[in-house]
Amino acid sequence: MEPGEYVPDRTEGITRVEDLPPPLVERRSRNYRRRSCPRCGRGCYRDNQGHRVLHDIGDLSRDRPREIHVVYSRHRCKLCRLYFSADLSDLAPPGSRYTHRVISLAVRHVVEDDLPYRAASWSLWRDHRVFVPFATIQNWIEAAGKKIGRSRRDRLPGLGLGRLLGLRGGRRAV
Repeated sequence: MEPGEYVPDRTEGITRVEDLPPPLVERRSRNYRRRSCPRCGRGCYRDNQGHRVLHDIGDLSRDRPREIHVVYSRHRCKLCRLYFSADLSDLAPPGSRYTHRVISLAVRHVVEDDLPYRAASWSLWRDHRVFVPFATIQNWIEAAGKKIGRSRRDRLPGLGLGRLLGLRGGRRAV
């Protein structure tokens, strides 16, 4: 294959996610014996283990998507009675199935390149071999817009009910 040569996409015309090529699996471990409690700072032993699958930017040379399988430890503080997990926030936001790289790339496609959600979803698959439903991209954009779009000028003045009614210095005795 030479640079600039047209190569047809093997996955064009596939309408079901199950028919896509199998992903390359990368295994990572965040399984620690002891971690310090985020509340009290006391060292806590591992209580359990968890498993999380994250979708990452795929491998174009092999024409396959990539998944990161993370095994992580869950800990319990006996003093605080707090359950907590090993930190995975450097890989993905809490509860997300996609890495930070995928989310930022999808948001950039829509915001900077001004692509519609469906076209951005197709572009992510075609160029980076990561399948993201367009509704998921829409949710990311709307969530980012709520956080970024509101400025202090858009809000009502912070008078509060007491100052609005002319109450100063706490409650008034009747």
